[in-house]
Amino acid sequence: MNAHDEDGMKNLLRQALPPVEDDAEPEHDLWPAMRLRLDARLDARPTAQAFSGWAVFDGALLAGLVGVAAVFPASIPVFLYYL
Repeated sequence: MNAHDEDGMKNLLRQALPPVEDDAEPEHDLWPAMRLRLDARLDARPTAQAFSGWAVFDGALLAGLVGVAAVFPASIPVFLYYL
C-alpha cells in the first residue's frame, strides 16, 4: 500500500466514524434498566418440573456409572481422572 492509498483510507475512516468526545460516558447509570430487563425475563420464564426428562436421563447415567464401577473396580481411578 502506498502513501496515496493510506491517505485515502484515512479520509474514508474519518468520514465514516465520528470523532470520539472526551466525555463519552452515558448520561445516567445503565444498571437499573438492565436489572429491570433481567427481572422481567426471569419472571416470564416457566418454572422447571422436579423430575424432567433430563433428570431421569442423568439418574440412569449415574446408575450405569455405579454399576460399571461395581463390576470393574479398576475403572474408578479412570472415572476420577475425568471428573
